[in-house]
Amino acid sequence: MSAKQRAAKKRRKMIFFGIEVVLILAMLIVLYLVMSKTNTEGPKVTVLEPEELEISEEVVENETMKGYMNVALFGVDARSNSQLYKGSRSDSIMIASINMDTGDIKLVSVYRDTYLNIGTDKYIKCNHAYSNGGAEQAVKMLNMNLDMDIKDFVTVSYKGLSEVIDGLGGVYIDVDSEELKHINNYQIDIADVLKTEYKPVTEPGYQLLDGLQATAYCRIRYTQGDDFKRAARQREVIKAIEEQAKKASLNTLTKVFNEAIDDVYTSIDSKDILDLLGNIAKYKIVDEGGFPEESMRTTTNLGAKGSSVIPVDLESNVVWLHQFLFDDQNYSVTSSVKEYSQHIKNDVAAYTE
Repeated sequence: MSAKQRAAKKRRKMIFFGIEVVLILAMLIVLYLVMSKTNTEGPKVTVLEPEELEISEEVVENETMKGYMNVALFGVDARSNSQLYKGSRSDSIMIASINMDTGDIKLVSVYRDTYLNIGTDKYIKCNHAYSNGGAEQAVKMLNMNLDMDIKDFVTVSYKGLSEVIDGLGGVYIDVDSEELKHINNYQIDIADVLKTEYKPVTEPGYQLLDGLQATAYCRIRYTQGDDFKRAARQREVIKAIEEQAKKASLNTLTKVFNEAIDDVYTSIDSKDILDLLGNIAKYKIVDEGGFPEESMRTTTNLGAKGSSVIPVDLESNVVWLHQFLFDDQNYSVTSSVKEYSQHIKNDVAAYTE
C-alpha cells in the first residue's frame, strides 16, 4: 500500500471515528416512538448473561446504586454487519446512567485510549475489549474497572449520520470561534469521501447545523482539549439529537428509524425499550462528563502499547465516578479495583518518572 493510499485510508477512518455514538440515545427514543405506533421490527438483540459480566457482589449490594439503569453505549467502526458483534474497536464508549425514579440521565465518556484491564487481565487501551470479545467483554471491562453493574448495551455502527440528522431537520449547536476554524476543513474531507456537496459554516454562535456540518463538528479535535474535547462535542450532539427527536413527527421518526435500524445491536429487547421509554417526556440528559476525570488523568506513550490515557489513580477516579453518577459521597472501591489501580501504576511508572 502506497503512502497516498495509507493517508486516504486514515482519512476515511477518521470520518468514522467517534461519530456513531451520537445516534444511540436518539435511537432509543426513536425505537419507542415508532414501535409503539407501528409493527416495525426492532433491532438486532442479544442476551448478556449477568454472571459473565464481572459484577461484584459488593456492587450488587450497594444501596446507593439501586434505582438506576446503567447502559453501555458503543460506537464501532464496523464496515459490515458482522463487525457489529465483534472484531471492530469501540472508538466511542459511553455510560448512560438513568435514574428510574426521576428520569434524569447522566452521560460519561470513557476515553477509548484509557489504559485498563480489558477483561482478560491484559492491560491495554480499553477500546480493544470490544474488538477481542464483542459487547460482552466490553461491558465486562467497564464493570471490572469502574465498579459498575452494567447489564445492557447499545452498539451503533456508522451509516449516514449526516442523513439521519438531516432527517430530523438538523441540530442546534453553539459553534465557537476556534471550532469555526476547523469545521469546514472537516466538511471538505467528509464531502470528498461521500461524494456530496457541503454548505460552509460562516460564523460562530448558536445555530442550526445540517447533517454534514454536525458530523464535521463531532470530528473536530485540533482545538484546546484534543480528544477530550471531541468526546464532549459528541455528548453535546447527543443532547441536540434528543431534543430534535422529541419534537419530530411520527413520519419523520419512522424515516430516521428505518435508515438506522440495520446498524443497531443491543441487549435491550423491544418490550424493555417500550417499558423504559413509556413516558418519553420524563427522560432528560441532565449532566455529562469524562473518565478518567480531568484532574486525575495524564497522557503517556507506553512504547509498543502506544499513546494512552492514564488514570493517575484508578481508585480515586472510580470514587469520583460514583459521586458523579449516584451522588455517593462515601464510596469505597472494591478490592479488585484496588488491585487494577496498583497494576496500572506499576506498568506506567517507567514511562511517567
